Amino acid sequence: MASGPAPTDEVLLTANALTVLERRYLKKDTTGQPTETPTDMFRRVAHNIASAEEKYGASPARLREVEDAFYGIMTRLEFLPNSPTLMNAGRHFQQLSACFVLPVGDSMEEIFEAVKHTAIIHKSGGGTGFSFSRLRPKNDLVSSTTGISSGPVSFMKVFDAATEAIKQGGTRRGANMGILRVDHPDILEFIECKQDLTVLTNFNVSVALTEAFMGAVASDGAYELVNPRNGLPGKSLRARDVWERIVHAAWTTGEPGIVFLDRINAANPTPLVGDMEATNPCGEQPLLPYESCNLGSINLAKLVRGEPLSGTLDQEKLAAVVRLAVRFLDNVIEMNVFPLPQIEERTQANRKIGLGVMGFADLLIHLGVPYNSGRAETIAEETMCFIREEARKASAELAGERGVFPNWEESIYGPRGMNLPQRNATVTTIAPTGTISMIAAASSGVEPLFAVAYSKHVLGGESLAEVTPAFEALMQERGLLTPELLQQVVAHGTIQEIPEIPADLRHVFVTAHDITPEDHIRIQAAFQKCTDNAVSKTVNFPTEASAEEVAQVYRLAYELGCKGVTIYRDMSRQEQVLRTGAQQAAAPPAEPGPARAEPRPRPAAVHGTTIEMKTGCGKLYLTINSDDRGPFEVFGNMGKAGGCVASQTEAVARLISLAFRVGVKPEYIIKQLKGISCHMPAWEKGGGKILSCADAFGKAVERVVFPEANQLAMDFNGSSFGHLGACPECGGALHAESGCVTCHDCGYSQCE
Repeated sequence: MASGPAPTDEVLLTANALTVLERRYLKKDTTGQPTETPTDMFRRVAHNIASAEEKYGASPARLREVEDAFYGIMTRLEFLPNSPTLMNAGRHFQQLSACFVLPVGDSMEEIFEAVKHTAIIHKSGGGTGFSFSRLRPKNDLVSSTTGISSGPVSFMKVFDAATEAIKQGGTRRGANMGILRVDHPDILEFIECKQDLTVLTNFNVSVALTEAFMGAVASDGAYELVNPRNGLPGKSLRARDVWERIVHAAWTTGEPGIVFLDRINAANPTPLVGDMEATNPCGEQPLLPYESCNLGSINLAKLVRGEPLSGTLDQEKLAAVVRLAVRFLDNVIEMNVFPLPQIEERTQANRKIGLGVMGFADLLIHLGVPYNSGRAETIAEETMCFIREEARKASAELAGERGVFPNWEESIYGPRGMNLPQRNATVTTIAPTGTISMIAAASSGVEPLFAVAYSKHVLGGESLAEVTPAFEALMQERGLLTPELLQQVVAHGTIQEIPEIPADLRHVFVTAHDITPEDHIRIQAAFQKCTDNAVSKTVNFPTEASAEEVAQVYRLAYELGCKGVTIYRDMSRQEQVLRTGAQQAAAPPAEPGPARAEPRPRPAAVHGTTIEMKTGCGKLYLTINSDDRGPFEVFGNMGKAGGCVASQTEAVARLISLAFRVGVKPEYIIKQLKGISCHMPAWEKGGGKILSCADAFGKAVERVVFPEANQLAMDFNGSSFGHLGACPECGGALHAESGCVTCHDCGYSQCE
C-alpha cells in the first residue's frame, strides 16, 4: 500500500511553507496561535480520510496501513489534496470540497433559492459556478406580473451582493463563475459586464461558445439568438462582430474568458443524467448542477531521479502515488459533509474526482527541457496520459472493492462504452495549486516559472531574494552565484538578458514572460488530451500585445482541443483601474494665472489625532496634525506590511500634507480619495467598508476634520476577482496564474 519509505514524524518544509501553513491551515486557539504542528495536521487529515475504509470492512490494522500510506505521500510532499481538505478534515466543519455548480432557473422562486444555496456554500468556504443562460432576456415578458424581465446581468448583481454580504460576516472570501451562452439574447451586455471593474466584483465571467457559433465565425456568417423562455429564435448577429467584442473585452481586462460548451458536453461522462452548463470559478471543473469538485495534485518535482538537467521521471513511483491519490480522493467523497443534500446526492451518484499535477516546470528543468519546446509538449501529454491510465486502473480496483458509481448505467462507460468498471465518473483535472504548491515548494500547476528569482517581502519591511532552488544549486555548483549576479536576476526576474549566465541554463530556466502566448496554449492543450475535466491555466500576454494576438490564441485553443481559455495581459487591469479612477477623480482645471502656491512653513508645534483604519493590506495608522489654520499634515504607517505598500502609504501622506499646506480645502481632498477601490476591501467593526488604502486616507481625514459628517454606508463597490495589486495580507505582489491570483510571499490565494 505505502509508496516510498515508512512514514516518520519529520516533515521537511521550507520557511515559506511553514508561513503558509501557520497562516491558513493549522488549527488555532482563540488568540490565533497554532495548536497543531504541520506533522499534526498531516496526521489529522490522513487519519480522517483513511477512516472511510471502515465503511468497507477494513480491520484496525488495515486502517492504520492506509492512514500511514496517506500520511506518507503528504509528508513527502508527493501529493496534496485541495485546501478545504487540508483545512477541515478531522475538524468539526468537515466540508472538504473547494467548488460547486448550482442551477439557476427562470422563476423568481428558483433564482432566490439559488441565492440562498450560494450563501450556504460560501459560508462553508466553497466557491460556486452558475449558468445564467436559462434566464429570460432583459425586457422580455413576465406573464405572472404582466411586467418585464430585468435580464441575467441584473440578477448576477443579486448573487454578487449576496456574496459580498457573506464576506461581511467575516468568513472566507466567496468566488463565483458566471457563464452565459453566446446565443442568449443578452450576450452583448454580458460580454461588457466586467469592463467596469467596480461591478460584479465577486465574479469571474465566461462566454459559453457553441460549435455553431465557432462555425459562423470561421465562415463570417450570422447565427441566431434563442430566447430561453420559449426556445424560439430571435434576431441574428454577425458572429465575427460578437467574437471581436469578446476578444477586445478580454484584451482590456482579462474578462470574459471563454469555454467551448459543446466540447465540454461531448466529454460529459453522464449525458443521460444532465447537461454541463457551468464550471467552477477557475474554469477547470465543468460540473452538472449540484455537483462538487474533489481535487488533489501530484507533485511531479518529487518524482524524479538523477541529476538536474539530465534526470528522468520515475514512472513506477508515479504510478504508486497515483493509486494512493485516487483512493484518497474517493475516500474524501465518503468523509465529506456537504453543504446541501442535493449536492451530496449528486456527488455520491457520480463520484467525480480530479487528480492533477503541480511542479511541471520543475520536472522540465530536472529533465533539461525548455517549457517552450515541442519536447515539453510531448512530456506533458505522455505524463498526463500515464496518470489518467493509472488513475482509471485504480478506480477500477475500487469499483471491484466498493462497486461502480451509482450512475454507471447512465454513463458513457456503462454498457455502451468502456468495459472496465469505474468507481469514479472522472479521474483527472488540472486545478490551480497556488497555495498547496507553496507548501510543497513546487512550481504552480502546469504553469512555467513566474520568475527565476524575485524579491520577497517579509515582516518589518525587509526584502529577501527568493531563488528557484535548482537554479541556485546549479549556479553554486559552477561557482557562478555572486551577490551582484543574484541582484541582477532579482531585478529582471528572467535570466535571458544576462550573458554571464551559461547558455544551457538560460535555455532551460524560462519564465512565463519569456515564452509566447502560443507556447502557453500548446502546453495547456497537451495536458487537456488526457484530462477528463479541464485545465486551469493562465495565458500571459505582455502589456503591448494587441487584441488580434488574443484572437489568435483563442483560435489556436479551439483548434488544439482546449475546453476553455483564461488570458491576462500584463498591467491591463491596473490600467483600467487608473483610467476609472482618473475619470471619477477628475477635477476642474485651475484658473490660469502667474501666481504659484507655496506651502506654508511648519510651526513649532501642531496638535493631532491618530486613527487606526482596517484595510485589505493590513492595519493603517494615520496621524492628522493641524495648526491654527486647520489641517496641516498627515503621517501614515502600514503596521507590519512593508515594501511597496509602505512606500505608497508614505507617498499618499506626503501629497495630502502638501495639499493641506498650500491651502487646498479638505473636502476636495476627501472627494478625490473616498470611493477609490482596490483588489481587496476590508470591513471595520462598526460595519463600514474600506475600499482601499486611498479610501482609508479620505475617510480618516473626513472623520477628523468633519466629525459630524455622515459616513458612507456599506456598499458593494468592492474588489475585482483577479484584479492584480498588493496582497491584502502581506503587501506583496499578486500574480495571475492557473486562472487565479496568488501571492508568492505569503501564500494568499483568491481561489483556494
